[in-house]
Amino acid sequence: MKTLITDIQRFSLSDGAGIRTTVFLKGCNMHCPWCHNPETLSNKPELMFYESKCIGCGRCFEVCPNGAHKIIDGKHIIDRKLCVSCGKCSEVCYAEALVMCGKPMTVNDVMKQIVQDKVYYDNSNGGVTISGGEVLCNIEFATELAKACKTEGIHVAIETNLSISLENAKCLISHLDMVMCDIKIFDNEEHLKYTGISNSVVLENIKKLEELNIPFIVRTPLIPDVTDREENIEQIADYIKNFKNLIRYELLNFNPLGEGKYKSLNKANDFEKERPLSDGNLEKLKNIAEGKGITVKVI
Repeated sequence: MKTLITDIQRFSLSDGAGIRTTVFLKGCNMHCPWCHNPETLSNKPELMFYESKCIGCGRCFEVCPNGAHKIIDGKHIIDRKLCVSCGKCSEVCYAEALVMCGKPMTVNDVMKQIVQDKVYYDNSNGGVTISGGEVLCNIEFATELAKACKTEGIHVAIETNLSISLENAKCLISHLDMVMCDIKIFDNEEHLKYTGISNSVVLENIKKLEELNIPFIVRTPLIPDVTDREENIEQIADYIKNFKNLIRYELLNFNPLGEGKYKSLNKANDFEKERPLSDGNLEKLKNIAEGKGITVKVI
């Protein structure tokens, strides 16, 4: 069994407790316009072009079977209608200006990298976090990876938008030690507008995590003028305050670092001009959530 992996990030300190390895699966059922990992949204391989790295050697023009590489007004561009993401151009790009995103890997391929750092997991109470994209869009692979980790005695967590019924993910859930899940927007209509999916399943699944006695962290990415409204944070905090298995509520400051990725994929970035919230605004939102009697962490 293989799936597309966009990255395996070792020594991660922000995806759960301790030192962790985060495995990013490709493909997501939400399409949040602020996503700082736009390369993980599609479930197909994609060519990324970092223009600033291009040395103009011309090798990509020679090997492209469809003539997708062009010079227009003196500028190297990729005609995405012609590009089939075969990856031939990236193979000959010595400057790494052309990079294929989405590498087919087996569970064994991934585990070979994971086990290298087991001593760090053990000494820091860390482990492995399976992320995305969206983990629940790739349940079979995620389940086998979680099982392999547990066989090695490695703590396993997932990062998920939790928008797919857990009835379809019982096998995966049974192998997890912790779940990190998003409640982006409490108002259902607003959630549907921005993500393309209702949040009704998300809210119901959090109740199921509580029933299954699985420790979980709820997260809200703070998107300017969308999710960072005081009413939104108060409603979310009010909803989760009585769950006994809630470890904490995390407020994730807006991350603008995806700008280069959008450009490399020739995708529009609707939040290109936005910047992280100020310390004062972060403190205000944290106080609102803490006022509901829950532990809050700003990241």
